[in-house]
Amino acid sequence: MTSLLVRNARPVPLRPVDAAPGGPSASEPVDVLVEGGTVTAVAPRLDPPAGDAVEEVDAAGRWLLPGLWDQHVHMGQWTLASQRLDLGAARTPEDVTRAVAERVAEHPDQPVIGWGHRSGGWDREVTVSELDAVSGQTPVVLISGDGHHAWLNTTALLHLAMPVRDSVVRETEWFAAYPRLVSLVGNEGTSPEAYRRSLETAAALGVVGLVDFEFGRGPMDWVERWHSGADLLRVRAATYAEHLDDVIALGLRTGEALPGCGPLLTMGSLKIISDGSLNTRTAWCCEPYGDAHRLEYPAGQPNLSGDELREHLARAHAAGLEVATHAIGDAAVAEALASYAATGARGSVEHAQMVGRDDVRRMAELGIRASVQPAHLLDDRDLTEKIWGERSARCFAFRWMLDDGVELVLGSDAPVSPLDPWLAVAAAVHRSADERGPWHGEQALSVQEALAASVDGQPTVGVGSRGDLVLVDADPLAAHASTADAGAALRGTHVALTVVAGAVVHREM
Repeated sequence: MTSLLVRNARPVPLRPVDAAPGGPSASEPVDVLVEGGTVTAVAPRLDPPAGDAVEEVDAAGRWLLPGLWDQHVHMGQWTLASQRLDLGAARTPEDVTRAVAERVAEHPDQPVIGWGHRSGGWDREVTVSELDAVSGQTPVVLISGDGHHAWLNTTALLHLAMPVRDSVVRETEWFAAYPRLVSLVGNEGTSPEAYRRSLETAAALGVVGLVDFEFGRGPMDWVERWHSGADLLRVRAATYAEHLDDVIALGLRTGEALPGCGPLLTMGSLKIISDGSLNTRTAWCCEPYGDAHRLEYPAGQPNLSGDELREHLARAHAAGLEVATHAIGDAAVAEALASYAATGARGSVEHAQMVGRDDVRRMAELGIRASVQPAHLLDDRDLTEKIWGERSARCFAFRWMLDDGVELVLGSDAPVSPLDPWLAVAAAVHRSADERGPWHGEQALSVQEALAASVDGQPTVGVGSRGDLVLVDADPLAAHASTADAGAALRGTHVALTVVAGAVVHREM
């Protein structure tokens, strides 16, 4: 295995105790040697090891971080997003139908797959009929920006073998139907080559690893594409309940390498979607939504009973699997924690968007990770204030989590938010996407804290660290006059080099 020697790099301290006197920027450049995928030496000047092939990179005083991770991605959907009709700018149902009509007129023989509309702020429910009126016999599937419902026309409903109705398809029914989209559009968009391009895009942002929660066969799908060239970064591949029996039969355990793939591709968690989303008003809450009068379930609802959730956790735990439980509403978070406590299962609460104060403490006591997506707060700010009101003070409660000792890890939920760790860090620090001040700034993180939550638990680069490294052109911990300025600087970060297990996977320097 080729060794890597990075010269003249400034390690970014991820803990205050690691900072050099006078501040992070005052640290002197060092050389860093990676052998066998691990950092083996850090010193002001290193000689290359004798007898080994050594690649040398001159960092020229750039700043060195452990490789960044995205702890929550839907890789197939993210890979496909660039090929879909972008509806992120739609503000009304009429904006959507107008865009669909234009796409159908341009390409009448091609199915329309849209992504990104957010109907939570619209003043009415949409119908299949109005979509039929602008699409004719062209299949149309419009996936909401949170991924929890889809607006289909009648042709698409029939093609995907779903009952005809005049309303959108939500939650569990939609999750089950999503894999059947391949029958409409084929799988070229999610070929190993397409995945490889997506991984290269992530590497250019400093990402060395990701946790994939895509629907489908999960680990088994990844083994196939890994051997076909989609082997650039570290990947933890999750499974869902419908394939849990297969995973158990294969003896796959969380953290272990998948068959024939080496240490970069490992088994992830069992993923459970225990409630819905804010946008669809299906996140399960302790109190009713602000517009509960228009809802069938005024406080949202769980997707599983408590007994069903505990059964899944117990089976996974007995088989050596961690569990990643999607829980957005405070009632869902409380039920997830009760299920972890009852079964002894380990793992994470994914999203934890609205939490009770005592439940954060309970999360810390149980040793359950909070896997959060800071960029969601940028999109959800106004809708949260509208339908959760004063409960917004308990949303994206990152400061509570850190102060109470919860292990916090950051991700994107791509394509719901862009797969961009710098955007996630900036959102955690500034908590605003516009000229308004930080939204509940008391829950903000420092840049150092947000970066520490983005590196999969790795310390400041030192001997024994993984050989996963990122070089950036500017000091991410540089002082700024405001969190707005800090956020802008973070979003503009240029990644010069990304290294995975000692191998360079991106270079722009």
